[in-house]
Amino acid sequence: MIHPVVKWGDEVLDRKAATVTVFDKELAKLLEDMFESMYAAQGVGLAAPQIGISKRIAVIDITCAKDPKQKLVLINPEIIATEGKQSEEEGCLSVPGFRETVKRPARVTVRARDATGKEFTLTGEGLLARAFSHETDHLNGRLFLSHLSMLKRDLILRRIRKKIKAEEW
Repeated sequence: MIHPVVKWGDEVLDRKAATVTVFDKELAKLLEDMFESMYAAQGVGLAAPQIGISKRIAVIDITCAKDPKQKLVLINPEIIATEGKQSEEEGCLSVPGFRETVKRPARVTVRARDATGKEFTLTGEGLLARAFSHETDHLNGRLFLSHLSMLKRDLILRRIRKKIKAEEW
């Protein structure tokens, strides 16, 4: 089932998501739905809060469904190490139509659980490192806008508020 992506302004995006403690069929179905929703929105990552569910779950596929072996499930992820820096243009499914250059670590190591609850550690570089950082931010109630200068952030938020007023958001 494809869930609609919630946009900036929805409270679920502003708070820390709840830790997942139950690994069952319901969770497996949610993960399927999250991948389906992410692909439908043409994203490379999706956090559960982005579909209105305040749980510490993220799905990532930097191949955009081209290589099913690259699908990643991160449940209760924690960034445990970072190295280097990268500056690339970044967008967000919850802030559609806006892209800005964001500084992120070039290499990120996460510790998380898979769909069955088994703990694992994984290191990503480049786009995968960016996705780890971006999705973990969502689970902590942060959007990529928080990494922008105050001037850029205010400019984007002013444009979003205009869209809200015009009922285009």
